[in-house]
Amino acid sequence: MPPTPSTKKTSVQARRGGGTRAPRPARPRPAASAPGGRALLPRLARAAGALAVFLLLAGAVDVGRYFVWPDVTRLAAENPETTAFMRHREAQWAREGRQRRVVRNWTPLSRISKNAILAVTIAEDDKFWRHDGFDFEGMEQALMANIEKGRAAAGGSTITQQLAKNLWLSPAKNPLRKFKEAILAWRLERALSKKRILELYLNVAEWGDGIFGIEAAARAHFGTTAAGLSAEQAARLAAVLPSPLKWSPAQPSRGVAARARIILGRMERRAAHGG
Repeated sequence: MPPTPSTKKTSVQARRGGGTRAPRPARPRPAASAPGGRALLPRLARAAGALAVFLLLAGAVDVGRYFVWPDVTRLAAENPETTAFMRHREAQWAREGRQRRVVRNWTPLSRISKNAILAVTIAEDDKFWRHDGFDFEGMEQALMANIEKGRAAAGGSTITQQLAKNLWLSPAKNPLRKFKEAILAWRLERALSKKRILELYLNVAEWGDGIFGIEAAARAHFGTTAAGLSAEQAARLAAVLPSPLKWSPAQPSRGVAARARIILGRMERRAAHGG
């Protein structure tokens, strides 16, 4: 009997290996990325970039507002009732549970000893009467001194910059504060006379724990008035300005005494040359 087509097909399949083909094993699928894997990294990078842009913009706005605020022109005729530094001390006392108050007695420049004016300008800003708010040579020297010492030991700020900081800013040392200070100093120099800037500074500078202004300092440390300060007393007061809470003008340490002698010597040489 001749083979039927189905028989032929079966015999062919038998020769090729018989029966139905076995299914091929499935290729292993790549493992799914675990949460927090590669897919998360780009999102984190974008989020970090957005945060950085936001912080830069916020910083720019925070600094930029000092071009228009506060109204520095009012200081030409008005004496500030308080300052940022005074409020800082009051908050510090409150945190420490100390019952203290700010001691100050406003005194016009005309009733402040010439000894005090000369001593403070020599000690804090010897180019005060000549610069426009910034002593770039002094800043460079302070920067080099800080690099040599490996810390922020010298500031290089002018009296105008210090006034801006005392009136409106905090004691914190950071780049943003320095930018704000520079803007405010620039505005003060354009709005006020040199004599008014110095008068404001001498009346808000800190000279001890809670002691603000040259009049309160003269009374607290030497039992005299701002008008009655001698050259030596003025030199001592000027010597402690960099660290008025640690240094005493009435009972000076060796370092303060040495600094006061240097200031006094410059005062005497300046007086001898009529300047």
